[in-house]
Amino acid sequence: MAALTLAFAGLLLRAVWLQGVRAESLSQLGQTQHREVVTVPAGRGTLYDSTGTEVALGERATTIYANPRQVVNPRRAALAAERTLGLDADRLYPLLADRTRGFVYVARQADPAQAAALQRLKLPGFGFYPEERRSYPQGSVAAQVLGYVGIDGNGLAGLELKFDHALKGRSGQETVVKDPGGHVIDVQQQRAEVPGRDVFLTLDHSIQANAEEILRDTVRRWSAKSASAIVLDPRTGAILAMAVQPGYDANRFSTAPSDLQRNRTITDTYEPGSTFKLITVAGALSQRIVSPSTRFTLPYQLQVADRVIHDAEERGTVNYSVAQILAHSSNIGAITLAQMLGRTKLAQWISRFGFGRTTGVDFPGESPGIVLPPDKWSGSTIGNVPIGQGIAVTPVQMAAAYAAIANHGIWSRPHLVDHVVGGGRPSLYKRRLVSARIADQVMLMLKDVVAEGTGQYAAIPGYQVAGKTGTAQKPDSHGGYATDRYVASFVGAVPASRPRLVVLVTVDEPKGAIWGGVVAAPAFQQIARFDLQYLEVPPDGAQ
Repeated sequence: MAALTLAFAGLLLRAVWLQGVRAESLSQLGQTQHREVVTVPAGRGTLYDSTGTEVALGERATTIYANPRQVVNPRRAALAAERTLGLDADRLYPLLADRTRGFVYVARQADPAQAAALQRLKLPGFGFYPEERRSYPQGSVAAQVLGYVGIDGNGLAGLELKFDHALKGRSGQETVVKDPGGHVIDVQQQRAEVPGRDVFLTLDHSIQANAEEILRDTVRRWSAKSASAIVLDPRTGAILAMAVQPGYDANRFSTAPSDLQRNRTITDTYEPGSTFKLITVAGALSQRIVSPSTRFTLPYQLQVADRVIHDAEERGTVNYSVAQILAHSSNIGAITLAQMLGRTKLAQWISRFGFGRTTGVDFPGESPGIVLPPDKWSGSTIGNVPIGQGIAVTPVQMAAAYAAIANHGIWSRPHLVDHVVGGGRPSLYKRRLVSARIADQVMLMLKDVVAEGTGQYAAIPGYQVAGKTGTAQKPDSHGGYATDRYVASFVGAVPASRPRLVVLVTVDEPKGAIWGGVVAAPAFQQIARFDLQYLEVPPDGAQ
């Protein structure tokens, strides 16, 4: 199932491949012949999703060139190209009329049928050769993940760039002997081309397309700047969907703004807000400072160094267990636990969960996030970081952290590629973050978040859901926080009794509502519900 190669064209057509030609004459054969060394590109490998569906492949195209010195009537030729190819004759005419040049492109990677119509006119000085054009049959689906290929067949972004070496193969080389009129009279092969290898992804195009559709609706409903989602298997780290909206059509990448081309789930950071409380709670439980049932009397607000921090909703003094601190997303409770842990231990747990360094996901341009080392903390940092402010993470880091809890405390490196044909499957990197006992305790707490806490809109009938809401103010340009710009998020695992999926949703700058439980949790619920049904995951009972 290798990608389309140039073999279909036959030996003579391949010989007139002019891309990469060393134009100088290598030797004179008497006075009538000359040789050219011609590069014969290899067909690029195909990208397949986990179902075997082609998501990036090579299609047959024809490149048309001309030798202006041999073009008899440049105006007639330009008008013919306009009629058959849809080109602008006025722009093409000066190129064809310039007899100082021996080679010009008329059209790269043109439609074969249109090119054939032009070829039938037998215009003097025109030449045609087969070429491969990269096509993305799913259009905008996973565009930011797949990336794109340039006109010369080199991967320029995304997985096309990351796996360019495997996909593009190795070009061949031939020596072509031509007569004075430019006609091929002999071909001497020097090195055969090696076709590129196919690459199979962990993505599922149906899960991906559904996530993108729900994100589009979410962005539209809340007039948000953008939204992102990740769906992964916590048992292996396999990424089933990695969606960003707004998006673009990979077939038209050259017209898409660069801002739309970024895979924000890997390259961009955000302050996570309350979803980060998972790390504070898991650290405190692991250090045996508290148990899930340990209770605290918590005021509405707390002075931390030069700052006064309060819970999101005004309330009186409460008596919460550790489980209730997480369920009700209490800032004061999380800070209290962090103060008991201390700066050094908290920083160690942040690092242990993978924040402040890349996950190693197989995608170019991954950000490590922004984590201050303990010696750079101010007096108020212990009041910010435990509640997910003053720290920046990527969506893929956060999804991987929750996946570790869902996977009984074992972190698996997130990955997009299942295997490269002929190269075997990559080894899966795993490490233990917390004990299975602690992970199970945290999962019970996360179930309470959905059952009776801030994440009730994430509930899915028939399934147990464990997750956490996040609402974070965005930093402003003056070193503080904006009062009108937020990131709303939700990350959770389903079915909670036997997690098959971890789904993360972030929504940037929603309007009308800002809370993760209101804005992001419903999107999580829609994505997860579709995925559970699509994958035929049996229900495990209501919350």
